[in-house]
Order: sequence, then C-alpha cells, then structure tokens
Amino acid sequence: MLRCFIPVFLAAASIAVPARAEDPVSIDIYAIPSPPVVEAVAKASRDLAKHGMTTFHAKGQAAHVTLYLTRFPADAEARLKAAVADAVKDCRAIPLTVEGTQRTASNWLFLRVDRSPALQRLADLVTLTAEPFRDHAVSAPIWMRDYPEKLPAFERYGSPNVFMQFDPHLTLLANETSPGLAAFMAEAEKNPPKATGQVAGIGIGVVDANGQMVKTLAEFPCAKQP
Repeated sequence: MLRCFIPVFLAAASIAVPARAEDPVSIDIYAIPSPPVVEAVAKASRDLAKHGMTTFHAKGQAAHVTLYLTRFPADAEARLKAAVADAVKDCRAIPLTVEGTQRTASNWLFLRVDRSPALQRLADLVTLTAEPFRDHAVSAPIWMRDYPEKLPAFERYGSPNVFMQFDPHLTLLANETSPGLAAFMAEAEKNPPKATGQVAGIGIGVVDANGQMVKTLAEFPCAKQP
C-alpha cells in the first residue's frame, strides 16, 4: 500500500482554489534512469496499450524514480536547487534494477525498483539535504489516521516515504479503471518486467497530484562508473 501514499498525499494536500505564485508547490527530487530502465517502462507501456491503457510514459511524461517528494514554498526553489546541486556534485551512476510490477488496491501500477543500499543512501542524502527547505506548515492528510506508524516520518520530513519506508518505483498508471489491467497483470506474473541500468543523474521538478512532472527545475548528471 505504501506505493500510493505520495500521490494520495499530494491530492489531499491540494487547495481547491487557483494557485498563486506564492503558494507552496509539490517538488520531486528524483533519480533519472538510464536507457535500459526507460526501455522497460516503454515496453510495459506498449503491452498496456494492447489492453487499451495509456501510461504516463506514453503520454510523454519522463520516467523517474522519486527519492524525496513534498511541498516547498515557491521562494525556496533557488536555494533548494543550489543545495541539491552541491550534495550530488560527486554522484556516481549507481545500479538501478527493475524487478516486476505492483498493482495497488486503488489501481496504481508500478514497475518495482530494487531498494539497493546504494539507492537507499542516495535517497537518504537527498532527503536530509532538501528537508530544511520544505513547507513545514503542511498537514497530514486524513488517511494517515489509518497508518499511525508513518506519522512521525511525515511530521519530521513532510513525507511518509523516506528512510526505512523508502519504496522506489516507476509509475505507469494511476487510478486505472480499465478491465484490461487484470489481463496485463496475469501476463506480467508469467513474464515479469526486468531491466538492469543505472542512475544517470538527479533531477528536481514540480509535479502534479499524480507525481508526474509539470516543470523541470534542474538536472545533474552522474559520472559513469569506471
């Protein structure tokens, strides 16, 4: 169930009035996958299309693995970019492995990503770097009452998906209603998507309620491993 927390949090935290320039924005700091991983997303997208579904990737949204996502004051963007740039200036292209799919109870569909020690360390670094700049006034959504064990992380870091609850994935679909999803899952169980690639860089972007990129703020390439 954790895989649906961040998008649901964003939707619950949204304000039902026109956004103003000074309003907090949802910003994702993410790992940029290398071509083999992107191709796994593309293949899954093609397979889903055969069943009548259109993934975020097929709509032109960039594949990415969220490292830390929460709301930030609009005037914090420049300071956030500078801090992240400094933190990842010596980053190396660590391994990134896709291993299967996951479907949530609310029909979000993901490619699972291995939570390797190296990827965990990168997510931890990004979280500690970015957290001081976040919107500290954000309130926990009502659904978190059912997950009290996650409340301390949310209150401290503005996200329940950090540190030991870090749950890396690549989002394919959100709240999918097509009956074709069941057929796709049956096929994926027999032949699970797999790919081995690398983290090619770190990005920062404004995202929508589904965690999909609206505006890229910065991207920092990682040096290839020797």
